Amino acid sequence: MSLEAALLTARSGLLYVQRALASTSQDIAAAGVAGHTNKTVAAVTLAAAGLSFGVRALDAQRDVDAALVAALNAQRAALAAARVREALLGGIELAHGRAEAGESLGDLMGALRDAFLGLRAEPSDSGRQAAVLLAAEDIAGRFNEVAQAIGAARQRAQEGIVTEVARLNAGLREVASLTRDIRAEIARGGSAAALQDRRDAAIARLSESLELRAVARPDGGMTLIARGGMVLPLDPDRDAFATADAQVGPGASWAGGTLPGIMLGGVDVTAQLRGGRLAEYVALRDATLPRYQAELDIAAAQLAARLEAQGLRLFTNAAGAVPDPSQPYAGSSQVGFAAAIRLNPAVRAAPSLLRDGTHAVTGAPGGPSAFTPNPPGGPAGFVTLLDRVLDFSFGAEAAAGAPWPAIATTGLGPDGTLASPFAAPPTLTGYAMAVTAAHTGDRAAATAAREAADGLAAGLEARFAARSGVDVDGEMAAMVQLQNAYAANAKVVEVVQRMWDQLFAALR
Repeated sequence: MSLEAALLTARSGLLYVQRALASTSQDIAAAGVAGHTNKTVAAVTLAAAGLSFGVRALDAQRDVDAALVAALNAQRAALAAARVREALLGGIELAHGRAEAGESLGDLMGALRDAFLGLRAEPSDSGRQAAVLLAAEDIAGRFNEVAQAIGAARQRAQEGIVTEVARLNAGLREVASLTRDIRAEIARGGSAAALQDRRDAAIARLSESLELRAVARPDGGMTLIARGGMVLPLDPDRDAFATADAQVGPGASWAGGTLPGIMLGGVDVTAQLRGGRLAEYVALRDATLPRYQAELDIAAAQLAARLEAQGLRLFTNAAGAVPDPSQPYAGSSQVGFAAAIRLNPAVRAAPSLLRDGTHAVTGAPGGPSAFTPNPPGGPAGFVTLLDRVLDFSFGAEAAAGAPWPAIATTGLGPDGTLASPFAAPPTLTGYAMAVTAAHTGDRAAATAAREAADGLAAGLEARFAARSGVDVDGEMAAMVQLQNAYAANAKVVEVVQRMWDQLFAALR
């Protein structure tokens, strides 16, 4: 080998080691940075006429398993959605009260029946009448509190939709901008590895808002496909999605056109969204929470109506009316009744009406029998109404041999498209307990889903770190090897330089 070839070879080795050391140093410095992947600088041998004359350093390359990244992003979406569901349903569970303390709707329904039973023993006792009023106040208050919690959670879901749409737009703009820079860097023949790390991190954040799959192209381009096949546009200068703020009332619905949808290119894609926080907020706003509201409204309406049917108007709305639970829920006066239910002011002012009754009942085949209230000055021990309340209002029959109509479990929600996940028991207490169990059970299921998703995500994160993360110990060992290689190539340069010096000295 000539001295010139040796010098060129050593010089190329120095350049390669210099680039590899720079990459290794950057990896070690960024080892704790989320999304940073290990970079490897490879080299190819340069040869001519069958003779090697050095090496050429290639661009830094990432070692990333695309399938693992896709699974990790999908799990990020599941975890983000589970956290949203757990947080919003947790407030509703608290509003239902503690079952162990007798605060749930079923417990309070039973307490109201027990208060009527106590009054039945002494119908004219003012203290026992006051106990019934207190029990009635308690259950009306519980209905109000749970309805308020459901309404607040639904409003939070609507606000979450607006927030996630803004976050999604910002993330898509960032991915589009990074993709443009990556393609330009590749076109110039440079290394786009660091930019690709940043783009992957941006996509990971996007996946928490909406589950999606990233398909990279050889030229550095990227296609983002949402779960379900919807291709997301990438434009650094334009928002992809649009929605609007709204105040969510008990009768508001997206399907009914009173709540804003999520638009993509002028098309409403609300129903097509799957996975991530955005889709979970939509599901809560448009399905889960409206169903909760309907079940609560129906429980309150059944309580008021079954007492009303026996001759006691104990509960009303603010206008003094009692809903008719035999009507389809959607569009009826049952909508929002749980938030409005209150103690009848007339009964509050005259507690003796608990014994005497508030109105006559004409009676009808298959329904409650006829009833005439206790007239003023009537028997102090009048128990006809109390027997009707205890036997029928809180029982499974409207009259002997005449069962109450089945409590609705379909046709729920503001638009009548929802259904309860349980069969409705025939009694007030049984239905109230079923509603509470369904609502609190959903929160428990959300917590279990969040814990499972958290564990799976942590496992995938560990696999990704082992495959593509920075092993500081390994990088330090590689740095020592590179330093030794640098010293060896520098020694060659030094020896060649001395040989050149000796050669020139001999020629003088």
